[in-house]
Amino acid sequence: MSPVTRAGRVLVVAVLSCALLSSCLAPPIGTWPFGGDDSSTASPTSATTIGDQVPTELPVPENVYSGLDSPDRQIEESDATPPGFVDPPEGEGLARYYSQELVWKPCGDYLCTTFSAPLDWTDPDGQAITIAMKKAPATASERLGVLLINPGGPGASAQDYVGSFTATGLEGYDIIGLDSRGSGESTPVVCGTPEQTDAYYGVDATPDDQAERDALVAAQEAFNDQCRQNSGTLLDHISTIETIYDYDLARYLMGEEKLNFYGVSYGTFLGAVYAELFPHNVGRMVLDSAVNLTPDDDVIQAEGFDLSLRAFAAWSAANDGSLGTTEQEVVDTITGFIDGLDASPLPGDGERQLTQSLAVTGIVLYFYYGSEAYSALDDLIAYTISSGDGQYLLEAADLLNDRSSDGSYGDLTYSFPAIRCADEADKGVQDAFDQWTGHDSQVAPIFGERFGPDLVCPLWTAEPAAQIDFSGAGAPPLLVIQNTGDSATPFHQAEIMADELESATLVVREAAGHGAYGSGSACMDSIVVDYFTDGTVPDEGTRCTDG
Repeated sequence: MSPVTRAGRVLVVAVLSCALLSSCLAPPIGTWPFGGDDSSTASPTSATTIGDQVPTELPVPENVYSGLDSPDRQIEESDATPPGFVDPPEGEGLARYYSQELVWKPCGDYLCTTFSAPLDWTDPDGQAITIAMKKAPATASERLGVLLINPGGPGASAQDYVGSFTATGLEGYDIIGLDSRGSGESTPVVCGTPEQTDAYYGVDATPDDQAERDALVAAQEAFNDQCRQNSGTLLDHISTIETIYDYDLARYLMGEEKLNFYGVSYGTFLGAVYAELFPHNVGRMVLDSAVNLTPDDDVIQAEGFDLSLRAFAAWSAANDGSLGTTEQEVVDTITGFIDGLDASPLPGDGERQLTQSLAVTGIVLYFYYGSEAYSALDDLIAYTISSGDGQYLLEAADLLNDRSSDGSYGDLTYSFPAIRCADEADKGVQDAFDQWTGHDSQVAPIFGERFGPDLVCPLWTAEPAAQIDFSGAGAPPLLVIQNTGDSATPFHQAEIMADELESATLVVREAAGHGAYGSGSACMDSIVVDYFTDGTVPDEGTRCTDG
């Protein structure tokens, strides 16, 4: 899910990068009947090499969208202080933050550090928050600088991503994951209890009558209120624009003149905002699996999932046949199964059931992968239909919803809606219902209808940030890379991003799955590595066809 596209409520935490998901998905699938503190310190890092660059004021977006006024947002007050609220550094104004020194400490196989940033960048003498980073130091003799990486979300842990990032050929870089404000080990968004979150996900997301509509609205209001009551003013200062101010502060504190960046999915939005606000501080930047930079565009995420389901259905009909012998028969089998769960959920684990909404979430999990996940998905759906046992499909939904086997939820469950709704303006509750029953169900008749109305942001408890009209003016050459069969971020969004960012070149990989780099294409991987190591920009129209 991008910060500027619509998706169903059941996908509140749906967009993780392929690389991030693979680290948590592979072990559980292997158990299913289907296919498958060290206190020592390193030397401090000083920013004195670029000490004359301390800003006196911060850049703000000059070109913004209008017409989206979020009329139904329920702005609330709360004095909650989530973990990581700290006093600001000594001094005054913005300079107090730029005088910090980073102290990197061993954390397993890596080095970790934290620094402070203003909760409100327009009030640097007020409350401060904590930002956490992890580094895999460069191992090559010729150091190329730092490469910040982000796996998406919004709100997925960039620190965790450091361990699974494909860095072959990039050994000259310090690979650094910075947990965005509100996520991971940085000051986190805090919402409800696990039981309250279970109740939220248990509500019917595709209401059939007014009573069910009212219940869905009430559930969303309750979830959003829990986030406000436990996170307080953090929700008012969690936009990507504010995160990018943190990013540039990190660049400064590390003593780097330029920021190099690789981002997947929502990570492409982070990169685009950085290029918009700090174009002259951009080094080399790869934006993989682009989100939609134009909020008024008609592209929705459900279209990508519809295409992915049909591609899977064609494979299933040709290779197995247990779900149908033609593409349409398989689609009909799956949608019929999903629709039947609306009235008759299946037993799941203990008191929880496999509902229609959770089944949809479990199925779309597999479309973040390429065709290598088809066999496991085919077996899973066939097993669930024939046995009436919803346990394993419910476990798949839990993975995408960031729910652990002990019933607890990860930070992403709460950081995702908070960051997304800070970035995304809306037209209100009635418009969300109208979009669902009208446009979304028409352009994506499978998942557009079955995701349900997206009420998360229309009922959020904080105002949205400025909606940027992107140009990327002044930025050096950027790479946008994309799979043609991406389910989570449809291919057309990459074309839009490459058009919106004037210095961007689009490179295409002809494959399914979410995430084009490090996913099995030697062609794409070599393009990315060559760009990061020596600045080589491929010709416009370059396509990779090797997997």
